[in-house]
Amino acid sequence: MTRLLFVCVHNAGRSQMAEAFVNHLAKEKGLPVEGASAGTVGGKVLNPVAIEVMAELGISMEGQAPKLLTPEMVAESDQIISMGCGVDAEACPTKFLLTEDWGLDDPAGQPIEKVREIRDQIREFVEIKLAEVSTP
Repeated sequence: MTRLLFVCVHNAGRSQMAEAFVNHLAKEKGLPVEGASAGTVGGKVLNPVAIEVMAELGISMEGQAPKLLTPEMVAESDQIISMGCGVDAEACPTKFLLTEDWGLDDPAGQPIEKVREIRDQIREFVEIKLAEVSTP
């Protein structure tokens, strides 16, 4: 099983959508890939607009909640991907090497149309990543 860890600052929007996409699409395609997400600071609640735009595609984020990044999460992951949110190494509770930075805009406070654009970018990146990790 390949484990992809998506890291953001608050773990409330982008990284949560990426986790949901990976788990949904991997299951749909029968791929041995698992998505997880965490934040370097951690948030209190998921972005409600992120939940809404994922539900538009039939993908539930039920059961997901912001999580603080831990050394165990890093150790258990095959690849660690930043969502482009300027993860601050000094503020980070653990040290790790990023394998990628996707450079995505922050959906916090954005209108639903912008959050849909970000969601669609995440889906595109996740589809590419799933193809990469499932190719021998």
